[in-house]
Amino acid sequence: MNKTLIAGGIVAVAIVVSMAYGAQMNPGGNEEKRADSEIWNFRFSGPEFHDIASHQFAPISLDKNVPYKFEFVPMGDSPERLRITVGGDGHGVRVFSEEFILERELVDTGISKYYTWDYSGDKYFEISDLQCKNQNMCNYDLMVQRYGNLKGSVSISLIAIDRSI
Repeated sequence: MNKTLIAGGIVAVAIVVSMAYGAQMNPGGNEEKRADSEIWNFRFSGPEFHDIASHQFAPISLDKNVPYKFEFVPMGDSPERLRITVGGDGHGVRVFSEEFILERELVDTGISKYYTWDYSGDKYFEISDLQCKNQNMCNYDLMVQRYGNLKGSVSISLIAIDRSI
C-alpha cells in the first residue's frame, strides 16, 4: 500500500476519535446557559467624554420585583470612582444609589503576575411595589457620575437577573 494513503487514514481516524471525545466531554457545545438579559449598556471612551463628569440616561424601563445587577469592564486607567443613581420617575423616587471604587487585584500564577480591575460596591438592586405603584414597569433616569481620571474608559451594563436558573 501507499505510505501516503496509510498516513492519511491514521490522521482521519485520529480526527474522528478526537471529535467523538470532544462531543462526549461537551455535549452542549460552546453555548453558555445564561438567561440574564442586558437592559442598558454604555461605554465611556474617547475624547468626547474627557471633560464631562455627569451623564444622564432616560428613560430606562425597569420591571418591579426583578433583581438587577450592574456589571463593569474597567481597566487600570478607568475613573477612580463612579456614582450610579437610578430614580426620578416623576415622583422623586430613588430606587438605587451607590458609589463604586476602582480596585486592583494582583494575580500571581507562579509563572506570571498581572493585575485585574473591578469596581467594589453593592451592584444589586430590585424595584419594590412602593417604588413602582399600580403598574408592573416604571421609567427611571439613570445617572452616572465619574470622578478621577475622566480620560480612562469603562463600560457599564445593567442586567436583569433571571431567577429561574
